[in-house]
Amino acid sequence: MATQYQGNVTSMTQSGAASAPVIRTIGLSDLHHALRLGWEDFKAVPSHAIILCLIYPVLGLVLARTVHGYSVLPLLFPLAAGFALLGPFAAIGLYEMSRRREDGGEASAWDALEVFRSPSFGAMLGVGTLLFALFVTWIATAQAIYTAVFGYETAANIPDFAARVLTTPQGWWLIVVGCSVGFLFALVALCISVVAFPMMLDRQATAGEAMVTSMRAVAQNPVPMAAWGLIVAVLLLLGSIPFFLGLAVVIPLLGHATWHLYREVIVKDPNARPVIPEPRERKPAADFPANLFPWRRSDRG
Repeated sequence: MATQYQGNVTSMTQSGAASAPVIRTIGLSDLHHALRLGWEDFKAVPSHAIILCLIYPVLGLVLARTVHGYSVLPLLFPLAAGFALLGPFAAIGLYEMSRRREDGGEASAWDALEVFRSPSFGAMLGVGTLLFALFVTWIATAQAIYTAVFGYETAANIPDFAARVLTTPQGWWLIVVGCSVGFLFALVALCISVVAFPMMLDRQATAGEAMVTSMRAVAQNPVPMAAWGLIVAVLLLLGSIPFFLGLAVVIPLLGHATWHLYREVIVKDPNARPVIPEPRERKPAADFPANLFPWRRSDRG
């Protein structure tokens, strides 16, 4: 069912822009509300959400196996932390499911795939590419920091690596500097994407408009947005234990909750027209190969 959102509202644009987004001033209780609605969405379609996010635990297991040689062991934590940078784009299908449930409809994995047909998918892909570039830069920076501290010598094993990082002055310096730099990367990602993808999906906004709106939303709500970033970081950390399997729950929860956070922050467009899903033609499994190439059907008009 549709959810009503309340709060103080402030226009973010100059007068005369009737269709421009309006930003609310939210509080910490609104974050709890968004998480609660996100959890309800996850409970409504848990299997679909887990399937959509299966890549996360699989990737985690692959990374854990790769560490067998210990050469990429210093990058394991930066890679895990990097999920926070890529998560907003990876969850675009979850936003679509939450949007449909909000409109009173049913949601399924197929509905999540409808996001690829969105007129704003190109804009979403552009911002996603930007986040991926930020992720790659973060990994390269983390590797450079570790090399500057410990050089190119590879740890003999996991206990040796842990001893280096946790029991030496160089290790503590690595933790402080690495976490500080990682915080800056996470802050940039939060500012440009906290409501950007839901806005592009909902309003068919351009990438520039969505990122500017996201930054202004953060500027107007610094404390709640900082708390949201902390919540995301803590949940991702908990979801990474053990072997990243918890991310199969954490990522869908945060994805659905991000849609509802968007609704908390951005006033719904009063001129928006409800999206009525087109009925899908059910096709027998025997026609599966032909269904992949609909333009070759002999019965087309």
